[in-house]
Amino acid sequence: MRAPRLGILAATLGLTVALAGCTASGTTTGETDAAPAEPTILKVAAVTAPMTDVVEAAGEAIDDGFEIELVEVSDYVTANTIVNDGEAYANFSQHEPYMQEFNAGNDGTLVAVQPVYNFVIAFYSKTLADIADLPDGATVAVPNDASNLGRALKLLDANDVITLESGVDPYAATIDDIAENPKNLEFLEVPISSLNAAYEEADLVYQWPSHISALGLNPEDDGLITELDDRFALYVAVRGEDADTEATAALKAAFASDEVREVIESNGTIDVAF
Repeated sequence: MRAPRLGILAATLGLTVALAGCTASGTTTGETDAAPAEPTILKVAAVTAPMTDVVEAAGEAIDDGFEIELVEVSDYVTANTIVNDGEAYANFSQHEPYMQEFNAGNDGTLVAVQPVYNFVIAFYSKTLADIADLPDGATVAVPNDASNLGRALKLLDANDVITLESGVDPYAATIDDIAENPKNLEFLEVPISSLNAAYEEADLVYQWPSHISALGLNPEDDGLITELDDRFALYVAVRGEDADTEATAALKAAFASDEVREVIESNGTIDVAF
């Protein structure tokens, strides 16, 4: 009597397995497939246009499975801090020398993973049409962070406004490294984000094009002296532990996309760096 009952049980199990196989293939049950997974949100911090515009363009280009959320912040330290602390995944607001300066002063682990664009920097004046007319005792507003200060002093040195000490690394120069100051210039050191305000009072002001544009100025038309240096291309930055992740690979591709290239090429003050 037991054999027939075992046979029925075996047949039942076989039918169950067969039906289970059909269910996995989605061919016989009529049930809908599971809903697609929600995309992974990657928060990317940026300070101002055109950096914010580039982030938004990268958001249009990023691979399925990821979504970029722009986090607009007011200053560059915050852009780095929230990435270093894990509150944002990446930022697009700086060149590598500035990032390295942040790391050194804040136990940071940020790494630059994708160059995006480069830009011309310049000195501007509200009252002067030629750098040769800079008066004795003039006030010169320069950035107060080491990487941008060095670049500003290097530009003044290259145009014979000042002379830096022989042998000093021009990218790391400070006010104390000025060997000759024939016009007895007074230097005012302020954050990049405050240099536009200094433009109203100082005789000569260093500034990035992304900021000086708020005053209706640009380096090509209004800069008294200018420089383009690939060392200062702007990069996407992430924490070191995230450098080789799938998410970072997707970000790199998005920031080197045709959508981003179009934004860069539509802006006359920046150049593609990828």
